[in-house]
Amino acid sequence: MSGDRLILFWHRRDLRLLDNVGLAQARDRSQKLVGVFCLDSALLDPQEVAPARVTYLLGSLKALQQDYAQAGSKLLILQTDPLQGIPALAEALSAAAVYWNRDGEPYAQQRDRAVAEALQAKGIDCESVWDQLLHPPGEVLSKSANEPYKVYTPFWRNWNSQPKAPPAATLRQVTGLTADEKAAAQAVGTFPLPTAKELGFAWDSDLILAPGTAPARQRLTEFCDRALEAYADQRNLPANPGTSLLSPALKFGTIGIREVWAATVEVWQRSRSDEARQNIQTWQQELAWREFYQHVLYFFPELADGPYRPALKNFPWDDDRDRFQAWCEGRTGFPIVDAAMRQLNQTGWMHNRCRMIVASFLTKDLLINWQWGERYFMQTLIDGDLAANNGGWQWSASSGMDPKPLRIFNPVSQAQKYDPDAEYIRTWLPEIRHLNTEALVTGRLSVDDCDACGYPQPIVNHKQQQAEFKQRYQQQKA
Repeated sequence: MSGDRLILFWHRRDLRLLDNVGLAQARDRSQKLVGVFCLDSALLDPQEVAPARVTYLLGSLKALQQDYAQAGSKLLILQTDPLQGIPALAEALSAAAVYWNRDGEPYAQQRDRAVAEALQAKGIDCESVWDQLLHPPGEVLSKSANEPYKVYTPFWRNWNSQPKAPPAATLRQVTGLTADEKAAAQAVGTFPLPTAKELGFAWDSDLILAPGTAPARQRLTEFCDRALEAYADQRNLPANPGTSLLSPALKFGTIGIREVWAATVEVWQRSRSDEARQNIQTWQQELAWREFYQHVLYFFPELADGPYRPALKNFPWDDDRDRFQAWCEGRTGFPIVDAAMRQLNQTGWMHNRCRMIVASFLTKDLLINWQWGERYFMQTLIDGDLAANNGGWQWSASSGMDPKPLRIFNPVSQAQKYDPDAEYIRTWLPEIRHLNTEALVTGRLSVDDCDACGYPQPIVNHKQQQAEFKQRYQQQKA
């Protein structure tokens, strides 16, 4: 036991003091506790990372600094390689130990092993635990073979049957740095929190969720009160406010997953109908999808680099750069696709139903490698997460862990079913919002209308491209 010796807690995807497993364990060890976050250049490349995501991250760090100050301590900011920065700071502060919460992504695992070795070489303890998942990798394995699941449905059944831990204790009054320790921290390169522009990012639009823990908790409460009991009915309608919009908070851990789960259980317990409970369970299944993708990436890290299915490993994509640019800009001539891409570009977020539509369109209609789309999403999404993004794109591209992989979305039928009044299309395509609903939903716009509005004609024929993809797919399987 370290008594009153300083403990350093390294924050990464857990930017909160509430329901933070590793932080609670660090506080149990010592009352003298200081937080640190490292702005790692390997994860902040302006060519690869969404400006909206960095803006949310920095806003959440500012809120976390305020929370630390209220608790009696401080959140330090490093701007360097964690392999050098974390051990150097721990040594400068004479820390008894460094605690952190684990991360299943390949880079994070490699980084954490290296930091642990560097700390141990300096005689500093390091402790890490799982926090971002209700059930960490290795806890939900197939009962027959004791192996990781590759299919979601049996994973969900097993995952759902296991008890869920309650929220972890909130960090309360702790002791921060002395004047000498503050000077030592500055000597090894702690900095004031920079702005997004200082890091090379520009985002001037509103965020779909305000940064920090308080807005995330408020959004959870509002969602549970407003939409959770109707979630299954409303979640696929992009014009309706039927989803939680909590994905940025779950990405960066401004809210704890145990608190989120406990909120769903509370709504379940007060529900009075089977229909309402089915709606609640549908959202719980979405939380399980999040964990499924993190589990498979943990056990199969090669997914981050390419297709899971052999048939897609050498697929003959067209990879037409002009068509890809039209897709990125929302100028394909398919209104539901273009509306979704405009929403993404303007807000840093896209409705989940539309993510599936545009991913299917890129791969099955434009015959463009899904990894191009995966990268573009990470360059634009406020909630861009490697496991969820990779899993969703591989599912859409027929390259992932899916028992029925050959799935193709028809953009017209998707619009007719999920945006029948063209509300969503009109919101994001103002140049054609005055046209009649049937034309907007079906995409059957006259050449004269398109010319007058400056809107493009369809850049491909869906039926022909669908047949071409199927033919190539079957040839690859042969």
